[in-house]
Amino acid sequence: MALDPKEAALVLHRFGFGPRAGSISAIASDPRGALLAELEQPNAGQIADADLPSSAAANRTVFEYNAERAANKKREERRREVSAQVAMQNAGTEAMTAAKPDAAAPIAAQPEAVPLPRQLFRNEAKARFDAAINAEIGLVERLVWFWSNHFCVNADATVMAGSYEREAIRPHVLGRFADMLLAAESHPAMLTYLDNAQSIGPDSVAGINRDKGLNENLAREILELHTLGVRTVYTQSDVTNFAKVLTGWTILQPALDPNHGGEFVFFPRMHEPGPEIVIGNTYPDTGVEQGRAVLSDLARHPATAKHVATKLARHFIADDPPPVLVEGLTQRFLETDGDLKEVATALITAPESWAPEQAKIKRPGEWAVAALRATGEPVEIGRIMQARLLLGEPLWRPPAPKGFSDDNAAWMDGLAQRLDLANTFAHRDGLGHDPEAVMDAALGPLASAETRRAVARAASRPQALTLLLMAPEFQRR
Repeated sequence: MALDPKEAALVLHRFGFGPRAGSISAIASDPRGALLAELEQPNAGQIADADLPSSAAANRTVFEYNAERAANKKREERRREVSAQVAMQNAGTEAMTAAKPDAAAPIAAQPEAVPLPRQLFRNEAKARFDAAINAEIGLVERLVWFWSNHFCVNADATVMAGSYEREAIRPHVLGRFADMLLAAESHPAMLTYLDNAQSIGPDSVAGINRDKGLNENLAREILELHTLGVRTVYTQSDVTNFAKVLTGWTILQPALDPNHGGEFVFFPRMHEPGPEIVIGNTYPDTGVEQGRAVLSDLARHPATAKHVATKLARHFIADDPPPVLVEGLTQRFLETDGDLKEVATALITAPESWAPEQAKIKRPGEWAVAALRATGEPVEIGRIMQARLLLGEPLWRPPAPKGFSDDNAAWMDGLAQRLDLANTFAHRDGLGHDPEAVMDAALGPLASAETRRAVARAASRPQALTLLLMAPEFQRR
């Protein structure tokens, strides 16, 4: 088979995280086959790290950590009160004051290197970026990032954001959408983020006794964002009824259960009794199975297939994806009962996915990973996290439940900040890469004559590398 380095470079940028040294030539004989082969790799998309705790374990650990810190703070306050009282009693006795000159002085607290919640977050982030940087192409990791943004949670609301991605997204990234949907919506991180852990059926035992009520956040976002799409086939009554169905889906509190705290639990006494009608279907009150039945039907609804297909095509191909591509992905979703590997295969093999124009701007996280892959520089998790923050895409901190935007317009204003970061990166100590060699590795035949001239005429190596990282061919996919 004839080599096609240009298509290989396009594959690596459009469907992966950008080339590494030698990766263009490695797949040039069959770029599309290389993509399909990545879908067949054993344990694709998984992160096996014994040092990363489960969501429930992280929840319990942070709860105990915060409780201990609060206790230590109170101990210190009590010690200072006692010391102050002793100092006042001894204030008139010069000898005793001289003997104990610092009786009321506080003991300097030892600074904590990295607080436990932040360290857990950094460990999860490091594992995520390592997976992206070390991938041969990165298609499956790109799918993980896509689905994690589709079913997003916020690390400001839960300490489980990283473990949520490992537990709810990665195991199903090439499985069935219905399984991912159930895993995401019943995960403690999602129940916390969208307030369902506190949602109580008004006519449930708990609702009557505690005079508490319904929270519709999770039900609304499932219908609007995760399945059917905004303004499709549902009504406000469907949102309210679905919220009633999901009452009782909550979390065991670590304070009440030190062994299983932080885990999902269904509390019947919080569940709204009786059947509910959602999208024209009546669901009898079968406890937790009532919610699972609704999710199962939503996962297989034609509106869900169209919504998912449109988002996938928009993410990988164009802001306004070709209708024939969206229709093809929609049909494949429906034909295979939401088999996400089959849908990804349909995306890869569709002729519309191979337009030579690089129509999509890389999101900040993708661009940062591409820069590290192109240069071979190691991950410094603190720097990459700061870069994402400055560029408006802080990890696991979306601005709203709909996640970060996949439209080019959302990222255009940040290109000036990318220039500053590219320049800072290019001037790092010890960064002595030959810019032309990096250009050949990172862009190969995609590099335009203008980009090659700009890099060749640069006044210094750092300037040349900055120009390369800001080149349109590198910014886009």
